[in-house]
Amino acid sequence: MTAPDLPALHPEYLERVDLARLEPHPRVDHPPRILLLYGSLRPRSFSRLLVLEAERILKALGAETRIFDPTGLPVADSVPATHPKVQELRALSLWSEGQVWCSPERHGNITAVFKNQIDWLPLSEGSIRPTQGRTLAVMQVSGGSQSFNSVNALRVLGRWMRMFAIPNQSSVPMAYTQFGDDDRMKPSPLYDRMVDVMEELMKFTWLLRDRADYLVDRYSERRQDHRPPEAR
Repeated sequence: MTAPDLPALHPEYLERVDLARLEPHPRVDHPPRILLLYGSLRPRSFSRLLVLEAERILKALGAETRIFDPTGLPVADSVPATHPKVQELRALSLWSEGQVWCSPERHGNITAVFKNQIDWLPLSEGSIRPTQGRTLAVMQVSGGSQSFNSVNALRVLGRWMRMFAIPNQSSVPMAYTQFGDDDRMKPSPLYDRMVDVMEELMKFTWLLRDRADYLVDRYSERRQDHRPPEAR
């Protein structure tokens, strides 16, 4: 590709959009694989209860799901990455094609329990990227009035982890009023919004999972690896 008047560019690593790769064929047809993470160790954790409700909807929509239990996950970098809980978390992230992140809001931000899980996930490990290209839905629970601090922080975190965060999100205020004695979420507009978010996540996962590798293929990385587009 010729690139006049671009002296800093290495044109041999620049690639025009390949429309054929945006319409992959054949498409994979297994159920979308969704990993759900929550951010509290309390016996009655409302972020866990919301994740369980989300999982029920995802299963009804045809997803295969896994929920990671953060109990026993050490503080990041306090033990080797060979620790069984770390390996479990990383394996689940690699398995996933989409993820749901749900954190309580504490002091205006996500909890340490939630952030610790993401801190154990490397951006890359050799040629493997455990989160890159996955779809992401974000949710939060609050003990007080409506807030979006945690979902906003989760979006920043998801972007840093090179994920595709869907537009919709769920924020549940006064979460202790939204779940009954049976730990099921009560019917309400807040429940309906959570359902909306899971529907949207499924659609985006079906849309993007076959295209993810191409969508995140970058000029800078091709140049770093000395890998021109024709070599792929």
